Amino acid sequence: MQAIWRVLLITLGLLLGTPGAQAKAPLSQADASSGIKESLAQGVSAAITQLGRPDGFLKDQAVKILLPKNMQKAADLARKLGAGKYVDELEVSMNRAAEKAVPAAADVFASAVREMTVQDALAIVRGGDDAGTQYFRRVTQDQLREKFRPIVAQATADTGVAKHAKRLSEKSGGLGNLLGGKDTDLDSYVTEKAMDGLFYYIAQKEKDIRKNPVKQGSELLRRVFGG
Repeated sequence: MQAIWRVLLITLGLLLGTPGAQAKAPLSQADASSGIKESLAQGVSAAITQLGRPDGFLKDQAVKILLPKNMQKAADLARKLGAGKYVDELEVSMNRAAEKAVPAAADVFASAVREMTVQDALAIVRGGDDAGTQYFRRVTQDQLREKFRPIVAQATADTGVAKHAKRLSEKSGGLGNLLGGKDTDLDSYVTEKAMDGLFYYIAQKEKDIRKNPVKQGSELLRRVFGG
């Protein structure tokens, strides 16, 4: 928190024209804002790289996409009947679709960083460890949803998600209407889960940068966050 308050005090001093602020620290208002933007850009890049690779979702228990809650009874029954492979096939297909969608976030986040104002940057400095991530979620989630869904829809079609869901329904004795009712629009479900996973890792990277800016290897981040 000490480093964060340092950025806040320096930037506020520059904005208010406090004589002592410039003497104590050579950071300009532009430097402080650029430091925030660089930290967020690093978080985005790390999250996209982490999740956009093969098994980025599937082999990571923190973000792995499981079946919707209203399909769990059918999945449990299928496993008891020795048809667990159909559950696994469906989960693999959903996670593969999420992997394909994540890289499309790069342009959306790049635009959000470019459009960030000094006031936005100051609010992020004042906020908690994931303030930048929350800013991103607020200003990008609608665009991300719009970008992700058609990619997910194509990927689920290619990987046979509907086919796997049908098999699961058949092997569980048709328990429930697996493709109807709440949370069973699987394309929308996967889209939302892919976004959740992305923001989860952006938040993790943001916390790491705030805690240890020197480790990031950036002179600007070291100057802004201290160290």
